[in-house]
Amino acid sequence: MKSIIFMGTPQFSAPILQSLIAHPDYNVIGVVTQPDRRVGRKHVLTPSPVKQVATKHDIKVYQPEKLSGSPEMEELINLNADLIVTAAFGQFLPMKLINSVKIAAINVHASLLPKYRGGAPVHYAIMNGDAETGVTIIYMVKKMDAGDMLAQAKMPITDQDDVGSMFEKLSILGRDTLLETLPKLINGEITPVAQDEGQVSFSPNIAPEQEAVDINLPARLVDAKVRGLRPFPVAYVIMEGQRTKLWKTAVVDQSTDLAPGQVVEKTKHELLVATGEHGVISILELQPAGKQKMSITDYLNGVGDNLHPGKQIIDNDGIEK
Repeated sequence: MKSIIFMGTPQFSAPILQSLIAHPDYNVIGVVTQPDRRVGRKHVLTPSPVKQVATKHDIKVYQPEKLSGSPEMEELINLNADLIVTAAFGQFLPMKLINSVKIAAINVHASLLPKYRGGAPVHYAIMNGDAETGVTIIYMVKKMDAGDMLAQAKMPITDQDDVGSMFEKLSILGRDTLLETLPKLINGEITPVAQDEGQVSFSPNIAPEQEAVDINLPARLVDAKVRGLRPFPVAYVIMEGQRTKLWKTAVVDQSTDLAPGQVVEKTKHELLVATGEHGVISILELQPAGKQKMSITDYLNGVGDNLHPGKQIIDNDGIEK
């Protein structure tokens, strides 16, 4: 059995860890994850999904706020592991730790590298309207997500996919690709492929200002922005003068000459709004400031009498003032 230190934090990482624990050829001797965080309106201190899996299987968990220079790092080095496997861990690994393992330190990254290095590759793939994404298994190096590639697997992005659904799919794809790759890596049967630096793009964590939707974009990209920020951190527009989160939209197969942000059509159960390039979207679920998420029907029951075709209800610049 090969000994493995696993590092990961969100739900994306949990099935990958679970598969390593269940596999007869591997022994997970330690798990590193981010410290417990306060979650929800009641700010309940909550362990990460990865910690929950490790605890269930009585595997020692390390949770340094910063790995570099910590006592935990020295303890991890002293474990003398064969492999380090990371998947959405959320911290840089010091080279001292990477170099301490007998075989390799590898990472399961949720993009088709060298595209979308960084912490939010799934968000950017959807927001940019990409037709596909995938996972890449790479060697860990000092530079972020820049290691040589050991394996890659692709997956389509549908018009219904959001960050939540893609994370679920990519987690399973990452799990399966990792399990296929590990034996070949251990046996020296893989020829690593260097990433093409000329094709590199980045996907830094989403900044607050990126949550605003530009209604001047084509309808397809407005909808992609909404899906690319769902279920977190959630896109918003300035609608009827207040910040309003857009939880669900749909592209409507029609065109309009109305200006972006104007009402195209309103019924008891439907609100169509103009976008850029003569496009139209249907707003299906939204959340006005200070209120719960609601269906468009419930929203229109409250304010529908004030809306009419041609009325500007979404600010053209889309930015909170």
